[in-house]
Amino acid sequence: MIYQILAMLILATFYSFYFAKIIIQKRQSITTNQMGIGKKPKKVLLIEHFLQLSTVLTAIFDIGSIFLVKQFPANEFRIVGVVLGILGVMFFTLAIITMKTSWRVGIPEEKTSLITDGIYNWSRNPAFVGFDLLFLSICLMYFNILLVCVSVWAAVMLHLQILQEETHMYHMFGNDYVQYTKQTLRYFGKKRSDTKERYL
Repeated sequence: MIYQILAMLILATFYSFYFAKIIIQKRQSITTNQMGIGKKPKKVLLIEHFLQLSTVLTAIFDIGSIFLVKQFPANEFRIVGVVLGILGVMFFTLAIITMKTSWRVGIPEEKTSLITDGIYNWSRNPAFVGFDLLFLSICLMYFNILLVCVSVWAAVMLHLQILQEETHMYHMFGNDYVQYTKQTLRYFGKKRSDTKERYL
């Protein structure tokens, strides 16, 4: 029962911050959710549509697993799952707070600001890291094959979305973004000055 409560608290907190941010920005006349809409290349729209589907299905499977799974992983795995879930909430919350009014879901058609401070000094995609940690958290607490499959699919779609957004950021911010990628890793960490990466 305790893990059910903790898992639901983690999910509820995560998605509460997600929807609260969207509502707050809507009151500021900002269209936050731009996933799968607008005049974007077909490949971009396709990946965004599949990402939407995969994340919604993962949320459904998360909740279903919490209440339906009867055989649980070892307690040590479940404890790690709780810790990762809390970290996921922290990453995501810090990301959307630091982004201020520049946070968007999907690739925006309008120009936003390049944010490189706070949590973005350590991760170029902390909101996506938050989602990945959330997926892994529930998998560790309520392991089952269907949940793992849909969570892996969602993680892959998140990665493909990151690659699309990197191309978009390069075209929008040019050398400023290139310099940023030379300092901060895609998921988490700082780069050594002699490290090179292919950006596009």
